[in-house]
Amino acid sequence: MEPLALTTGRLLLRPFAPDDTDAVHAACQDPAIQRWTNVPSPYERHHAEQWTGVVVPEGWHTGRSLDFAVVTPADGALVGAVGIRGEGPVREVGFWTAAEHRGNGYTLEAVTALARWAFTEQGCGRLEWRAEVGNTASRAAAEKAGFRLEGVLRAALPHRGTLRDCWVGALLPSDLGLPGADPYLPAGD
Repeated sequence: MEPLALTTGRLLLRPFAPDDTDAVHAACQDPAIQRWTNVPSPYERHHAEQWTGVVVPEGWHTGRSLDFAVVTPADGALVGAVGIRGEGPVREVGFWTAAEHRGNGYTLEAVTALARWAFTEQGCGRLEWRAEVGNTASRAAAEKAGFRLEGVLRAALPHRGTLRDCWVGALLPSDLGLPGADPYLPAGD
C-alpha cells in the first residue's frame, strides 16, 4: 500500500520515517511506554532505527501494519503513534502518546481520525483495542474514542515472555455514525 497522511484539526498523521528516529528513541524512554507496550526494554537507539527505517516501511508495503507518527504540523513535534494491524474487516488498533503530550486530547483525535479512515477507506468493519488489564490510561483513551469494553481475555496478551490477561474492546462504524462496508447482524436479530 502506498503510504499516506491524515490530518485533523490539530494534528498530522503520517508514516514514520528515518528522520523520526531521535524523537521515537526519546519518547520510548518513558517507563509507561515500556511497561504497557511491546517496545523493547531497555529501548535503545537501534530499536528506533529498525522501527522507522525497516518495520514501518515494510508494514506499509505489505499493508498488514499501517503505523502513523502523530505530529503537530506547526513544529513537527512527535506527539505519539497510532496504527492498525491485520487484514480484512477486523483489525486491531494500537497507540502510545509521548509523556509530555498526555492530557491534551491528542490520542482521542488521532485514534478517531484513524478509525474514520479505516472504516471509510480500508473496508474495516470492526476495530479491536486490547490492553493489559491494569493499563487504565489506555482504557480511558479507548473508551473516550468510543470503544466499548467487551471483556477480559485470559492469557491473550504476550508480553516479554509472559502471557497476560487483557481487556478487549471494539469500535464499529455505526459507533461513529458511519455505514459499515459489510452488513452486521447483532446477536438475537
